[in-house]
Amino acid sequence: MRLDNYEMHLPSYSIGDKIYSKIVNVCRDYGKTVLLIGGKTALSVAEPKIRKALEGSCLEIIGVELYGHECSYVAVERLRNLEIYQKADMVFAVGGGKAVDTCKCLCIDDDKPIFSFPTIASNCAATTSVSIMYNEDGTFLKPHFFIRPVMHAFIDTEIIAEAPVKYMWAGIGDTYAKYYEATISSRDETLEHYTALGVNISQMCKDPILKYGKKGLEDHKKQIASYELEQIALSIIVTTGIASIFLTRDFTPDYNSGLAHAIFYALTKYPVIEEKHFHGEVVAFGVLFALLCDGQKEEFQKIYDFNQSIGLPVSVEQIDITEEQFKETITRIPSMSDVRHYPYPVTEKMLYEAWDVLKQQN
Repeated sequence: MRLDNYEMHLPSYSIGDKIYSKIVNVCRDYGKTVLLIGGKTALSVAEPKIRKALEGSCLEIIGVELYGHECSYVAVERLRNLEIYQKADMVFAVGGGKAVDTCKCLCIDDDKPIFSFPTIASNCAATTSVSIMYNEDGTFLKPHFFIRPVMHAFIDTEIIAEAPVKYMWAGIGDTYAKYYEATISSRDETLEHYTALGVNISQMCKDPILKYGKKGLEDHKKQIASYELEQIALSIIVTTGIASIFLTRDFTPDYNSGLAHAIFYALTKYPVIEEKHFHGEVVAFGVLFALLCDGQKEEFQKIYDFNQSIGLPVSVEQIDITEEQFKETITRIPSMSDVRHYPYPVTEKMLYEAWDVLKQQN
């Protein structure tokens, strides 16, 4: 098999409780003027530490802007039209997934240097080469892929430890899902080099989570930037980001998604999912179905027990969905794009059988 010419750009990152001390050394080759863009809460936490790190250096913060409310093309264009954005040599993207994704969509397409400063550990936006775009009303629009990620991610574990624990809790579910979805979607295939790398790296999206997850969350509740918390943050932010870059090199979700995500996206028809629950929380519930449909009974029990140990959902009631709503959801899942690349057709019968097992387990 002859491969077409292609290129890969992997993320670089720094992690630790005093890691902002490295900002100047990493960023000074990209210019002198800095624009901070992020969420209101995230900026209130990270901006003072960033400013302190830049004191007396060659880097100058010339402005601070809120990214908006949604990662939308409207928000991107509003920021692009700002005079302060045009003057800045580089952008520091501060906050969670939507803030960082907005800045990525803004800067990477403009070829402006961008650095990420995640303030929560809920997803891999800080290191991956895609922005998840939404409509202005908050509904999902599409993924927006790039050839490269940000220039560098600065992961301050002290800031993450002091953030609400619910974000890391939900991020855990979305992270271990990467392993199961990647390995099922790629089963029995001869893979391109980059896809094979992504599938193998995805093992590290699961193993540290199951090993350190419970202790990491306990430390998080105490606002302790422990070794276990750091390992969980690395799995969520870095490992998943690297795996996703390899798995989506063809700009499709074929190896980067699966039944767990199909269940999440199908359930977003009901407003309660977006209003009361997190993406990774619902995906964690979907993994149980994916494992049952795939006949992985031992893995199902392992994840079921793990979910129970940290409070991730194991029933539709825990995500505020009725049996009638879930039955309706089952009719839509088999035709969703997230399962189009599965090694077998996902059928309603298969989903109902998995649901029966899960109800008996509960």
